[in-house]
Formats: sequence, structure tokens, C-alpha cells
Amino acid sequence: LEQLREEQFNYHKIIGFSPPMKRVHDFIYKVALSDNTTVLITGESGTGKELVARAIHALSDRKDKLLTTVNCSALSETIIESELFGHEKGAFTDARVQKKGLFELANNGTIFLDEIGDISKAMQVKLLRVLEERSFKRVGGIKDISVNIRVIAATNQDLVELINQGKFRKDLYYRINVASVHLPPLRERGDDVLLLAEHFLQQFNSAFRKQFKGLSEDTRKLFLNYTWPGNIRELRNVIERAVLLNNGNYLLPYHIELGNLHQVISDTEKTINNSYPKLNIESTSLSLEEMEKEAIAKALKNTNNNQSEAARLLKISRDTLRYRMKKYGLKP
Repeated sequence: LEQLREEQFNYHKIIGFSPPMKRVHDFIYKVALSDNTTVLITGESGTGKELVARAIHALSDRKDKLLTTVNCSALSETIIESELFGHEKGAFTDARVQKKGLFELANNGTIFLDEIGDISKAMQVKLLRVLEERSFKRVGGIKDISVNIRVIAATNQDLVELINQGKFRKDLYYRINVASVHLPPLRERGDDVLLLAEHFLQQFNSAFRKQFKGLSEDTRKLFLNYTWPGNIRELRNVIERAVLLNNGNYLLPYHIELGNLHQVISDTEKTINNSYPKLNIESTSLSLEEMEKEAIAKALKNTNNNQSEAARLLKISRDTLRYRMKKYGLKP
């Protein structure tokens, strides 16, 4: 079963089996069994929310029907209602013919509303009605149009905070938050970054007719210690640029262009030195992995093996801490 799941998720380009991603995999399988349940996917920009939506659709009974993707932030207030629900001929100045909306076109399939936190309060009211009644009217129309559709929504914003600010309707939030999953940022996914990097490397090897065999050991360490603020999208762009502009057997650190890397390294050194004065970056002869292992061991010792406290001290997630403990053979 695990091998089957791995093949399926690789097929859907959801690569990685760190503990946080295993929970995402399990969620996808469970929610795909019910092809009517509304789903909310949250997570930072670039974490793969659309891929998760596509996997849910592909594993559901609606897989042979249309998956329609709507980027809500890309639609202006003046056209979003017409795009989603369609319009009748003569409904407004430029409405020369009747037009079906995306909800109507996606009937019997799935509609993915990306960046749902960006829609206006007026559109939120209309969307709520569609979710509750599975029907709507075209702009300028008087006839209710019923649809059999699954709605998957996604956002990189904190909807609860938007509710507190009066920018998002509480009733709509509860209606889309029937089944929800949060996608972890790449910095909390451990060695998944290496699996993804190898995947993109092979992809761009083929696209650019290059012959890179893999990542050098120093590049692997660099990737594991970078925070990836742009998440998977940033990683993909970094690999694409490196493969396009360079040649060789392995991707080396000097092939890689990361966002403000020197500041990242400086901040990392300051964090470790401030937390563990005895571990002097400048004078130590330890390797990067040995320093990381020592930092984790000291954090656990200083917190009496409280993993949650140790993770907060190291500014990493608890799952990442446990993953590193297992990697370095550090037992609680």
C-alpha cells in the first residue's frame, strides 16, 4: 500500500515523505473518498496547494470530469461575478451574447478557488449561496441554475485574522472549512527538499539537454540549511536557473543563486552562537552536520528533553526536530 501511494503521489508531483507530508498524503486519500465534501487548503505561497487540489480530484470519483482552476486574486471586482456565474445577453454593455460561467462549465466536476481570501465581501455572499444551495443565477438572469460540483478553496492568508478585521465572512469560513489541511513550508520538510531538487534537476536536464548526475554534498547541505522563503516555487526556479546556466557532473554551490544567502548564513551563525556560546562557528573544526547534531543535543539537554521547547529554541518545527533526532541517532 505504501509503495502504491508513493507511486501515485509521485505521479501527481506531490514529492516527499517527511512526517508533515505523510499527514497531507493521508488527508488527500481520506477526503478523496467523499467527492462532495468542500475542502480548504492553507499554506504559504509556493507550497503546492494546487497540486493537492489536483490530487484530490484525480483520486475521487469525479476524476473523469473537469477540474476548473480559478485564481480569485487575478479577477477584478468588475468581472469576477461574470466569470464565475456567467451572464445573459444584454446584462451589461459588453454582454453581446450569453456566456456560461466557470461554475456552470465545471458541473459534475471540481472547481478550485485559489486565493479565496482575496474576494470581496459582496462576492463572498454570492459564493456562500452557491455552497449552501448548489445553485446560482447568471448576471442579468432570473433562472436558478443547479450544479453538482465539488469546491476546493485555498489561501495563503490567515482567514481567522481576516474575519477579525471584518474582511472575511465568518459563515463562509465555516462553510468552506469542512475538511481542511495545512501544507507545511519547505523549511519544515527535512530531506524532502533534496527529493524535490533531484526531481527538478532531472526535469531540467531533459528540457535543456544537460547531463547533471545530481547535487554535490556541499550543495545538499546548502539546500538543507536554507530557509526557502519562496518554498517549492523558489526551489524549482533555483534549479532551473542553475541547470540552464551551467554544465558539469554535479550541481555545485557556486552554481546556485539563492535569495540573500550571506544574510541567511549570518543569521544562522548568530542564532547558534547566541544559543550555544560554547559552539564557536569560527573556531570549530566540526562539519556542518556535526554542528547541527551538537546544537540539537544541547537544546534537548537544556530543555530536559522537552522536544517542543527544544524545537522552539532552535526555531524549527517539532516534526523537523524529531526527523533530525532520528537522522543523527539522538534518542530522547
